Amino acid sequence: MAIKPKRPWVLLRGLGREGRHWGEFPLRLSDELGGIAVLTPDLPGNGRRWKERSALSVADQCAVVRAEFEGVLAQGPVNVLAISLGGMVALEWAGHYPEEIKRLVLVNTSLAGLAPFWRRVRWQRYPALLSLLGRGRDRREAAILNLLSNSGQARAMALDSWQRWQAEAPVSKRNLLRQLAAAARYRPPANWPPMPCLLLASERDRLVDPYCSHALAAATDWPLHLHPSAGHDLPLDDAVWLAKSVAQWARK
Repeated sequence: MAIKPKRPWVLLRGLGREGRHWGEFPLRLSDELGGIAVLTPDLPGNGRRWKERSALSVADQCAVVRAEFEGVLAQGPVNVLAISLGGMVALEWAGHYPEEIKRLVLVNTSLAGLAPFWRRVRWQRYPALLSLLGRGRDRREAAILNLLSNSGQARAMALDSWQRWQAEAPVSKRNLLRQLAAAARYRPPANWPPMPCLLLASERDRLVDPYCSHALAAATDWPLHLHPSAGHDLPLDDAVWLAKSVAQWARK
């Protein structure tokens, strides 16, 4: 009997971020899972797609990702791990095309209807977010990094790279606003996806209240694991913990 090859993992990033922002996490995850392929696509308006116009709906963003992986999906379902806005795209994908996803992991994701807007983005962060639109690229990246990470060491190591990536593939303010609009308007599918799902959240997330993940866990009965100290960008603050948590769950 032929042995079926292990299916790859697809990683989806959040607002204004691209595949390179995963840092060392894809390699860590692949190692923990025995060398499984890990793929890091970009949503329209970000990274390799920075010249494209960002979609105004999560459904349209999902359609772009599915089209990119048409050949991969023809070989069987993929595993998906997604953070923040990417989590909404992943949930849309899993809810409407469950045959294409084997396992789903959502990191620091929030959904309208389950959590109020002032928890989905902490109200204390509104002034800082609004100020981003008026800053130059380098200052904006430094401010974003400060919002997303609780680790001074991680911020210091990432800043030069984040600024360089934005110089190479700048995310326009218009595309940022379009992505924000898509996230704000998104409503989850009527039926929760049937495949195994795992929720991971940062207990000290200063951007999105972890209440959002607790609410999603209560609504779905999906397991929720909390990191005690990381910020919103969990793969940046603790890639090792994230990779081990996913691998331990997947092996079960």
